[in-house]
Amino acid sequence: MKYAEQVKTTEEKSTRRSAGEWFLDSGIQEANGGVARYYFSDCERNAPLSTEITGYTVSALVNLYKQTSEARYMDAAIEAGCYLVRAWDEKCSAMPFECDGRQKYSFFFDNGIIVRGLLSLWREFKKEEFLETAVRVGDSMVRDFANEADFVPIIEMPAKTQLPRDPTRWSRSSACYQLKAALGWYELWQTTNDDRYLQCYRQMLDSSLENHSSFLPGVDSEFLVMDRLHAYCYFLEGLLPVAGDPAAAEAMVSGIDRVADFVRAIGPKFLRSDVVAQSFRVRLFADQFGINSLDQEAARNDVAVMRSFQSDDADLRLNGGFWFGTKNGEMLAFMNPVSTAFCNQALEMWSRRGERRFEWRALV
Repeated sequence: MKYAEQVKTTEEKSTRRSAGEWFLDSGIQEANGGVARYYFSDCERNAPLSTEITGYTVSALVNLYKQTSEARYMDAAIEAGCYLVRAWDEKCSAMPFECDGRQKYSFFFDNGIIVRGLLSLWREFKKEEFLETAVRVGDSMVRDFANEADFVPIIEMPAKTQLPRDPTRWSRSSACYQLKAALGWYELWQTTNDDRYLQCYRQMLDSSLENHSSFLPGVDSEFLVMDRLHAYCYFLEGLLPVAGDPAAAEAMVSGIDRVADFVRAIGPKFLRSDVVAQSFRVRLFADQFGINSLDQEAARNDVAVMRSFQSDDADLRLNGGFWFGTKNGEMLAFMNPVSTAFCNQALEMWSRRGERRFEWRALV
């Protein structure tokens, strides 16, 4: 991979904290348990708290607890989960995107991530409030976002008005990327044995397999194509429970190749660390499932790329975290909890390959 050849392997330094320590000590998780979307290093402040990012962080912290057995990860995960329980708007019976009192929206995709985070907590600690809230959020996805053909991306609260789609913005359109959110339904089916959740996942799977090939490139701007690669990798992740099905396996193999081609072409100008980590994790799973052998040289290059995004800055708000990306060789000023969770998990999977089988439900 030529873009990776331009990135020299970063030597691990004794002054660098782990990504787990960054989650605990950087301030990205605030006192109420919620997690900020980014830390802006140029102006030294957190972005607003986000229920979606808190959901991702719950899953990451649960994984870190299971890996280390350190109670501080358990405590932080439970605090984040309790934030999500409190965030549920009982009056509207919906989960807001943010809880700052401004005009409220609820995103279909975010809700799926929140369901998965809460279920990861419930499986580990069996606190019923986490399962109950996951069911409420999953039911909102079924009830409030459905229309005659598919599921809309955004509703406006409190009326739950389904907002118009914007095909130029992937997060405001209904497309194959929503399949990762539908994993929340699949896990609810596994947990509750309620077949309507499986039916909803299957509906999303069928539509995603039908339309995924048209998602890329989707726009003319190469920078926006890189953003769409991030979303397309969500589609590939959403295939994991059914990767043994011939249609899903074929889509995964072809999708892995398409992502790699676009990354090679665009990466020297704009590269997102989460895209590298997402593609890497899917390739590890595809190799494990026996549907696509891992290119070892390409994997080692990607490991070097991901390590190059981890900060060893003396500032505790940065040290150990992973930067969002680079443009024209310059690191962007966003310290990103999702990039940190994805890259850290990808590197942990790489370090433990061959020791155990990876469980798709643990995927952040």
